[in-house]
Amino acid sequence: MQAPGTTYLDERLPRYTSYPTAPHFAADVDGDCYGDWLGALSPDTKGSLYLHIPFCRSMCWYCGCHTTVALRDPPVGAYLGILRQEIEAVAARLTTPLDVRHVHFGGGTPTILAPDDFVELVVLLRQRFALHAEAEIAVEIDPRHLSPAMVEALREAGVNRASLGVQSFDPEVQRAINRVQGVRQTAAVIAQLREAGIAGVNLDLIYGLPRQSTASCVETVEQCLEMEPDRFSIFGYAHVPDFKKHQQRIALADLPDGGARHEQAEAMAQRLVDAGYVRIGLDHFARPQDEMAQALGSGRLRRNFQGYTTDGCEALIGFGASAIGRLPQGYVQNEVVTGRYAERIREGGLATVRGYRLSDDDRLRADLIERLMCDLSVDVEAVCARHGADPEELAPSLARLAPLVQDGMVQREGAQIRMQERARLMVRKVASAFDAHIDQPARRYSRAV
Repeated sequence: MQAPGTTYLDERLPRYTSYPTAPHFAADVDGDCYGDWLGALSPDTKGSLYLHIPFCRSMCWYCGCHTTVALRDPPVGAYLGILRQEIEAVAARLTTPLDVRHVHFGGGTPTILAPDDFVELVVLLRQRFALHAEAEIAVEIDPRHLSPAMVEALREAGVNRASLGVQSFDPEVQRAINRVQGVRQTAAVIAQLREAGIAGVNLDLIYGLPRQSTASCVETVEQCLEMEPDRFSIFGYAHVPDFKKHQQRIALADLPDGGARHEQAEAMAQRLVDAGYVRIGLDHFARPQDEMAQALGSGRLRRNFQGYTTDGCEALIGFGASAIGRLPQGYVQNEVVTGRYAERIREGGLATVRGYRLSDDDRLRADLIERLMCDLSVDVEAVCARHGADPEELAPSLARLAPLVQDGMVQREGAQIRMQERARLMVRKVASAFDAHIDQPARRYSRAV
């Protein structure tokens, strides 16, 4: 597939897992404000929970997550105690137990917790919130560090979806990113999970890694297809060594340029489409019968801090250091540094240190951007009607689309905006036309492709 111009490929843009994006959060939203927002939630609010476990046994040099290396268990156990206190503190500020439909454990490596501790943590969630009988409970897994006892703990806790990090099976790439992981090892973990009744399996891959070629990208996809996962996520590596110091171990000369990244992404996508997977938004793929593919077909696909999701809940409650939450009033983020996060919780408050209060204009633009990111198209007038807004207020945003229309990336018919298929990977560029806050230095963002 022909690539868009290199100017677009190398541009740095937000991923739009929220709008406004996290660089615009400010300290005027603190723990007291968050507590008020929690107390104002309607009793019939449906919610989801995110729990951040910021520890790994080793550091992958490509990693952009908030995590640290824990070679011993005591720091993890101490953090877990603080996390339980935060859960109690948040639950105490709700007027009624939150009706929870989705739970996601992210990191870091959530399965670094002791098996019994993981089970007890989920028990606490069930005690303090109203977990729906069919709630999705998902956990991110490093296949290199998963014991049989932990698999049994996941089963006992009711986990029904697992996301396994693969990134690449190319040995040269693995050495360049400090993550050596075998195909057989990964397949064995998937088999163990399925035997334990954890049917939903996602595999996470990355393109744009050091010393990576299009051929090795496709070979990794081929090897993963033999494991028959339900979903794939294929992300572009974000090289931000100014913010993630360990990425300085990756030589800039070893990274592919924008054109090569586009070729890698499209080759991987084409192989998955040929294998029968439905291409979803920017970077997800699912079997046609999967709930995510069905949500795409019915216009119910959503996007949040975990990427594309079927989670349509009104409230997302984040727990743990650096965790971000979303309530009807706006966004909240916890203290990033684990020690300071713990101090705030020990003091009896909430760990929120920054956030964002949504305006009516923010909600309108968030809706427009989400529909573009999910559906690759949007009816501007219809979205404005939902928000009681005048479409003329968006005239400057629509004008910013003119060069993209001229370059054949976007088709526009009045207020109807649609991405051309060949420019699918440039949807973040199109979404940015509706971003009224896009004034941060470009180095804060990753490449458009």
